[in-house]
Amino acid sequence: MSEDQEENQLSDDQQNSAEQHEIDEISGAPEEEMAAGDVGQADDEVEAEGEQLAEAKDQLLRSIAEMENVRRRAQRDVENAHKFAVEKLLADLFPVVDSMEKAIETSENSELGEGAKAIADGLSLSLKLFVDTLAKAGVEQIDPLGQPFDPQFHEAMAMVPNPDAEPNSVMDVMQKGYVLNGRLTRAAKVIVVKAS
Repeated sequence: MSEDQEENQLSDDQQNSAEQHEIDEISGAPEEEMAAGDVGQADDEVEAEGEQLAEAKDQLLRSIAEMENVRRRAQRDVENAHKFAVEKLLADLFPVVDSMEKAIETSENSELGEGAKAIADGLSLSLKLFVDTLAKAGVEQIDPLGQPFDPQFHEAMAMVPNPDAEPNSVMDVMQKGYVLNGRLTRAAKVIVVKAS
């Protein structure tokens, strides 16, 4: 080997040695830092990630709960639509029931011949059949005669003093009320006993 080559070799060896020393210093520094400061920083990062995960989990649970509430609400709306779809039809049928009841009441209060009495009996049976059919569809008739006045189900048309009856009770029913599947469809129109 020539001198130039030896010098270059020596120069390269020194340079490699210096570079190796710098690499050792650099690689040793993170280990020392990690041993001291980075462990704390890593713990902070893990804790932050854990908080983010807990927050995401909470949001997911809230979203699931909200979806379940929306599903239940929609199901309840559909059930109510099925239960109360006939409300308008019933409002049109109630006057028919009222007319039949008035016809029967009139026939009971008048002198009838044998043929007219048979018609009144037939009308009475037809009314019973009609009311029973309504009951099968979830319609209950409210006939509060003699019961305490309830403003949720009764509409007071007048208050009349009556010493023989209890105050705030229903003395007379002008028009019966109806409830469809637990919901008031028509309030009973009543005359209430006035307190003395």
